[in-house]
Amino acid sequence: MAVTTTARPMRHSARFPAGTGRRARREGRAGYLFLSPWLLGFGAFTALPMLGSLLLSFTDYDILSDWSQLHFIGLDNYRRMFTEDPAFWHAVKVTVLFGVVAVPLKLAAAFGVALLLNREVRGVGFFRGLFYLPSLLGGSVALGYVWYSMFNRDGSFNRLLAVFGIHGEGWVNDPDFALGTLILLAVWQFGAPMVIFLAGLKQVPVELYEAAAVDGAGAWRKFWSVTMPMMSPVIFFNLVLETIHGFQGFTSAFVISGGTGGPVDSTLMYTLYLYIKGFTDYEMGYASALAWVFLAAIGLLTVALFSTGRFWVHYSDREEQ
Repeated sequence: MAVTTTARPMRHSARFPAGTGRRARREGRAGYLFLSPWLLGFGAFTALPMLGSLLLSFTDYDILSDWSQLHFIGLDNYRRMFTEDPAFWHAVKVTVLFGVVAVPLKLAAAFGVALLLNREVRGVGFFRGLFYLPSLLGGSVALGYVWYSMFNRDGSFNRLLAVFGIHGEGWVNDPDFALGTLILLAVWQFGAPMVIFLAGLKQVPVELYEAAAVDGAGAWRKFWSVTMPMMSPVIFFNLVLETIHGFQGFTSAFVISGGTGGPVDSTLMYTLYLYIKGFTDYEMGYASALAWVFLAAIGLLTVALFSTGRFWVHYSDREEQ
């Protein structure tokens, strides 16, 4: 006798147990609760000030007047920037020159030192910390004053040159060399990208070097055919970060030039010019327009860097697919 049974429909699938939706919502609320301090800080100290500066960029606000006296002038600040302000273009020129020279030199120094420190020898940890130490100082005002005193006419750098019979200049007061001292300071602080390069070198498989040695590759061939392709994502990462950081240079230029961009505007970085227009000339509306143009320029530069990445950045997992 055949017995037929009717299967009961499952109320909840095994894949999604009961209460999954409620648990997910509860965890989501908890996540937003933990994120709320950051979200509040971002809104109050970043998003709202950015919106305020965007509003001010279309006004002639002078920072001393009340907000009720705002006068909207449309795109006049932007028109003035590109057509009537030669100091703007000079600041752009100085900033681009600084970035084009300082960023490659800094990355080259960081990569070279990382290659030297990528070996397990006695005392290597001490040297890693020693080379990283300047980066801990960041763009501090104290470091700017120290650098100014070192490269002044009576500074320690000229005293060192005097030992070899060389008469030094007042490097920070000479228009031909002042920007060079800022570049040297930026290159000297290569510790942060060095650590990232060192971490990347530790991830290069040893088997690749062994296979290259079996094929008869020398040290240079191993570096060019193994190290560089495997390190290209790390190089790209450091390039993007240091490019953005390089174009944002302010503190050292402010301290060494005394807040004027001198001598003869040779250290007039874009951010320093923005500061001068906003807090020295009290043209906060114009300074806000400068800030938004700077933001757009950094964004376009970052997009341009990412667009070139597909030609020289190699990802091993992508190649395996």
